[in-house]
Amino acid sequence: MECARSTDFFNGSAVVTLQLFDGTLDRTFCPTFGGTDDFQVISKLVETPTVTPLALHALSLCLLVLCLVFSAASILISLYNSVSNPYQTYMGPIGIYACSSLSACLSVLTLIIFVVNVNVTSMAEDLVKLYADNIPVDLRNKSTEMGLGYYLVIPYTVFCLVAIALIYMYDHAAYTQRKEQQRPTEDAPKEIMMY
Repeated sequence: MECARSTDFFNGSAVVTLQLFDGTLDRTFCPTFGGTDDFQVISKLVETPTVTPLALHALSLCLLVLCLVFSAASILISLYNSVSNPYQTYMGPIGIYACSSLSACLSVLTLIIFVVNVNVTSMAEDLVKLYADNIPVDLRNKSTEMGLGYYLVIPYTVFCLVAIALIYMYDHAAYTQRKEQQRPTEDAPKEIMMY
């Protein structure tokens, strides 16, 4: 974003780089000479005047943790069912459906919440103003760019959906095979039916 003191023209800039827990603020003449500052995201967001960016960032972190928990549950259920007695499964395909679909939904929700937090709220502006040393600062032309970590959540969502599709196809094939084995004797030859 472009930066200037409230009485000057816009000759400075500020770049805020956010990760899940750490962040970096690079300032050039914003509002003074500037510099590079590293910070902890949660602790700095606590100092900002608005609560919304902190709540949305904490919600994103919690949803990502839940995604990992449901993924681990899906893997453990799959492993248990693959090595257990075939007549005794734990939650069957329903457990994998539930865990994988919850992971996919929560990951999509996390993507949306993070974009809203970065683009709609004044999180970046508030962070720049915290480092302005009580000098009134005007900020404009804010632009955002998502990093690699953000885009890695998309393949995770796709893999969760692929797992649901594979389990559905396997369950459907097993159901079809069971139905064919239980087919009534109307297709059997007449000689067999006489006995």
